[in-house]
Amino acid sequence: MPITLRLTQLPTVPLEAEVISPDVFAELSNDDIRALTVYHGKRQRPLGEFFDVDGERSDELELHGDLHRVRWIGRGMSRGRITVHGSVGMHLGAHMKGGQIEVHGDASDWIGAEMTNGLIRVHGNAGGQVGAAYRGSLSGMRNGTIIVDGSAGLEVGMRMRRGTIVIGGRAKDFTGLQMKGGTIVLLGGAEIRTGAWMVRGTIISLEPLPLMPTFGFACRYIPPFLNLYAQQLREVGIELPTDPAAGSYERYTGDFAVPGKGELLVWKPRGGE
Repeated sequence: MPITLRLTQLPTVPLEAEVISPDVFAELSNDDIRALTVYHGKRQRPLGEFFDVDGERSDELELHGDLHRVRWIGRGMSRGRITVHGSVGMHLGAHMKGGQIEVHGDASDWIGAEMTNGLIRVHGNAGGQVGAAYRGSLSGMRNGTIIVDGSAGLEVGMRMRRGTIVIGGRAKDFTGLQMKGGTIVLLGGAEIRTGAWMVRGTIISLEPLPLMPTFGFACRYIPPFLNLYAQQLREVGIELPTDPAAGSYERYTGDFAVPGKGELLVWKPRGGE
């Protein structure tokens, strides 16, 4: 049975709760879980001061409540599953190594920052720096999958090396900033400066993008590798068009300002301008 945490006291300042992780809870009794230390601002408090805890010794966690001030949930987790019913704060799944996180609500900045494996799905909107590198770090996410059904903020996938990020709504500026590998799928397009200083990797957009002048048109086609991506994404309810009868992808390469060898693939329906 999963361990259920229900927020009973809304933090007045950010609550740093990286102990909320399947790796930590898996072998602990109920009393031990409630006694775990969290940081309410600079003060140490027991987890049980903020959460009602039901269950013990499980790597499946369910969280309920308005958790927008609760940070670092699932930090570094390598196993199990976390399901959040409500919104959640910054650094969700940062440094994640495995397992799954699902959020039935919105999430803040730095989802899956520098993660190396696992799956994160947010059914609402996300903040900025999804799958990105922290300030001063050379690499963002190195593997794994992040899916955001809604919109996302600035610098999605900044310096990512591998893995897949899917944004269902519109993303803000600097998507794929300094990207070094991996794939970003934009179902709703993005704002300006997409792929800025991009070195490698692929950004796919199903909506038109305002392109920077440092990207050049290469060709129009259906990339063969997209059939594999489409098959994998279909398993999680996401459709990528791959039928030549319906249209094709315009391929742009860059960012020539680096110079880089990244690519932007922009879907162009048949008969579209």
